[in-house]
Amino acid sequence: MESILLFVIGIAVLVFSAEKLIGYLVGVASRWTISLFLIAVIFTGIEFDDLAFGIVLNLEDLSNVALGTVIGTTVAMTGIVLAISAIVAPCEVEVPRSYLVLFVLAPIVMLAFALTGFFTLASGIVLLAAFVAFVGFVAWREYAARKPVFRNAEVYEQLEKVGAGVGGGGGSTALRDEPPATPGHHFTLPADLRVDQGFLKARAHSPAVGLGLAVLALVGLVIGAVAAGQATEGVIETLGIEGTVFGVTIATLALSLEDIFLTAEPQRRGAPEIAVANVIGSVVFSVTGKLGIILLTGGAIAVDEDVVAWHLPVLIVMTAIAAGFLATGRLRRWHGIVLLALYVAYFVVSLVAFGGVPMDD
Repeated sequence: MESILLFVIGIAVLVFSAEKLIGYLVGVASRWTISLFLIAVIFTGIEFDDLAFGIVLNLEDLSNVALGTVIGTTVAMTGIVLAISAIVAPCEVEVPRSYLVLFVLAPIVMLAFALTGFFTLASGIVLLAAFVAFVGFVAWREYAARKPVFRNAEVYEQLEKVGAGVGGGGGSTALRDEPPATPGHHFTLPADLRVDQGFLKARAHSPAVGLGLAVLALVGLVIGAVAAGQATEGVIETLGIEGTVFGVTIATLALSLEDIFLTAEPQRRGAPEIAVANVIGSVVFSVTGKLGIILLTGGAIAVDEDVVAWHLPVLIVMTAIAAGFLATGRLRRWHGIVLLALYVAYFVVSLVAFGGVPMDD
């Protein structure tokens, strides 16, 4: 019971710290000339909490759980996160086809390495290089397209100058073509502008203070990862769950809470770019950069037959279906229902057919 409690506390600290880390980093980065999609890929797609958790698991000789978590959280990005977001907040999306192609190719690259039977240090280097190349490609394409920071960065700066929308509670405020009532300042706000109070407050910090706060959040994230990682072995023994299945089920669901918030909320508030970038960036990062870093820090991982025969094929199919839905230009509720139903089927089969339910030997 103590292990379960420590695991829950560790995951809670992970999610809280990661949320704070992303907020502070985006608050600083929003003043730079970087597109919204690229910022979201870097600061939400690179999932520091999942990465730290996976590294600790591999260092604790729980490599099967680490690999299961990589696969499980990636499947959950489409089967849970994108699905719930589509159901709660269907919206129009505009994703370059080249991004969707890379989105589908990333798990196929992981499968190619898995077919060798081992993820080695060499494959870790290649996978990490692949993610760096992906970010570089997105940065180049976004720069070439001259996409603006935040989509409304200049408006945010005007709001700060006149003192509009600053202060108050958290969350976001919708403004509709109403210029601030400050004498001498007149500008028209976009009809769909959502002013996020948290980002406004983060922008008010100097870069040094913002980065300092981000470091504190990073420390909390590492502490949460260490606590959850050390408790995992006790949880497995208590519940009688096989390691890889624990990674793709319980640990995955716990680690998906943050991503559900980061995807559904931006869509609901009128910023689908963040939501889509979070999903695409997280999937690509998980199967390339995250797995690569886990291998480089914790050593090689042997691949079970179940991973090649079941989990990775499901991951590729789910990613391809999600890419097809995104390519239509609009996320609809039935898209979310289909993805969620497929994930539930995957969850049940993984739990029942692959040693996931506690049973008397």
